Formats: sequence, structure tokens, C-alpha cells
Amino acid sequence: MINLGNMLSLAGKQAVVTGGSSGIGYAIVQCFIAQGAQVHVLDLQPAADGQGEGYACDVSDQGQVATAIGAIGRVDILVNSAGVSHIGKADNTSEADFDRLFRINVKGVYNCLHSVLPGMRSRRSGVILNICSVAATAGLNDRFAYSMSKGAVLSMTLSVAKDYIQEGIRCNCLSPARVHTPFVDGLLARTYPGREAEMFEKLSQTQPIGRMGRPEEIAHAALYLCSEEAGFITGCDYPIDGGFLRLNT
Repeated sequence: MINLGNMLSLAGKQAVVTGGSSGIGYAIVQCFIAQGAQVHVLDLQPAADGQGEGYACDVSDQGQVATAIGAIGRVDILVNSAGVSHIGKADNTSEADFDRLFRINVKGVYNCLHSVLPGMRSRRSGVILNICSVAATAGLNDRFAYSMSKGAVLSMTLSVAKDYIQEGIRCNCLSPARVHTPFVDGLLARTYPGREAEMFEKLSQTQPIGRMGRPEEIAHAALYLCSEEAGFITGCDYPIDGGFLRLNT
């Protein structure tokens, strides 16, 4: 008989969540703590609310990441959630903005993988979850650099899953569509001043389900994929998108 009492427990696990001070990352931190994990947050400005142990860290700097991971020690679970967005096409995206997206969204993931994988290999155990986006596989308007960066995250996920499958390491990614976070509110305020409510509704309706996702909905999927119950899952990309990829016509 299956015992459901301890399902999705992370008791005894040490987890690292990048970008864990806000939005989706913060929701994942809260969820993992509730399920018994000891959570370490890597962020430029770690939240000072006692939720997880914070490390001030720029994930685009390999030295800073290595120092933080060295201080943490054993890492059972890595969630790469840190990232930035950008609006623009190929001909109006500046070199500086392109480099910034690559440095944080792509190199930042690589830096964390580079620091965490040796320990996971030595223990022949570990779970990695990358926060990707529907932008990795869908053609989105005005998201040239952002889509580039998330396409790279998807490719890195598949490479890591393939390269380390015989060493007990699983790697998957989640691809949310639009999720209502403080980041979205700030982006609307900067990009569409005075039209925030109008644009929020417009963006919400791009998901066939008729709304944006909630950070905790992404966190619940992250919890499953990082738990022992998902032990047979690796090399997969999971859209959490309110039907965006499959149901839009």
C-alpha cells in the first residue's frame, strides 16, 4: 500500500535557490522550507525576513558563486531562478542589453552548474531545476534577447540531464508563461505609464485560461520535480502556461 503521509518531503535536503528574494524564486523558497528543506538563497539583495539563509551574490560572477557554494557545502538541490527580462527586437536591442541578458540568464546558470555539479558527482546524487520560459520555444513579439537566453537555458537543461544521468543527477526545467509578480508590475509601470491596468488585462488574456499564473503555482511544480517522487523524471521541460503553447490559435 502506498503511504501518502510523507509525500513531497524535502526533510534533510539542502537546497540552493538563486533569485530567491522575490517572485517565483521567493515562492519556491517558501514552499521548500515548508516541506522541510534547509534553503540557501543566492541573490543580489537577499531578503532579510528569516526565510532561508541569504548570500549576497551576483550569479554572473563565477568567483562570487564559487565562494557562496563553498560556504554552503553540500547541495542536494539547485534551483536556477535568477533572471532578468528585456523588451526589444534584434535591430533595437543594444549590445549592452544583449550582454546583460546573456551574462545573467545564461552565464549565471552556467556558473551555478559549474560550482554545484562536482559535489553532486562525488555523492552521485543531486537534483537541478532551471526556470526557463515559454519564450524558449515560442515566437514572442519584442523578446529577442530574452528568448535567446531562455533557449540557452533549455539547451543547458538537456545537456546536463544527458551528461550526468549515470551519476545520479537529474535535471529538468519549468517554462512558465506570464506570472503575476512584482517584476511584472514594475515592468508595466516603466513601459506603459498610465496604461498599467489596460496592459495587465491584455497580457493576462494571452493565456487561454484567462489570467496570469501565480508564483505559488510554479513553486508547487518545482517542489514535485525536486522531490523523491519525481525520481524517474529527467531531461524534461514542463510548460506551466495556462494553455499558452498548445491552445492558442
